[in-house]
Amino acid sequence: MWNEILKLTHLWLAGGWLMIPLLVIAFFIYGAALQLLVYFSKREFKKTPQSDWEGWVLEPADGKGEVGEIIRYTQDGANTKEDVQDRFSEIVAAKIPEIDRRLVFMNVMVAAAPLLGLLGTVLGMIATFDGISMGGSKTADLIASGISEALITTEMGLLVALPGYALAYLVKARRDEYEAFLARLESFTLLTFDGGSSGRPPESGDKTEPADVVADDDLMGSAMPA
Repeated sequence: MWNEILKLTHLWLAGGWLMIPLLVIAFFIYGAALQLLVYFSKREFKKTPQSDWEGWVLEPADGKGEVGEIIRYTQDGANTKEDVQDRFSEIVAAKIPEIDRRLVFMNVMVAAAPLLGLLGTVLGMIATFDGISMGGSKTADLIASGISEALITTEMGLLVALPGYALAYLVKARRDEYEAFLARLESFTLLTFDGGSSGRPPESGDKTEPADVVADDDLMGSAMPA
């Protein structure tokens, strides 16, 4: 075990100073991916059968959880279909753009990782040619050090980026599923909406506040850069 740690330490040092920004990029990529995946795991739309939320659209007071709150918010006090559409637009505008910002940030970091590895390759080759030009007894050591730096940084850049691409694809798929669910919910609500019944005024103690539905504390409260 100790020998493996020493080998990893030696490998890390052989990569040069570019290993530090690669480590920072890896932290941002996997941190952002983990945060977004945890966020989507807390969403209840995948756990709610379609028959349930369709029934809640017809009887908003029966709605439960996050989906029920969305349904009540979009119908409470709404008198026309335009009011319902505006409510859904508020929800989408509050949730989806923040997810998109995190996803764009993640994709930028993923793209930067192999470029840093390429920069390490260039710097390593420059060090190799410098060793060749210097000559002397240390030429072999300088050449080996330069080649090692060139190869290790390239390898590390790819090791960081390739899983990052897979995670970005997974997060994008979860984001699209969430947006598609909101679109289906909006379409069904508009098809069944009746300003005289479904679009009822909120009863006492039954009103869903906008902040309860629109606010996304899971993402907004995070210190992760976006």
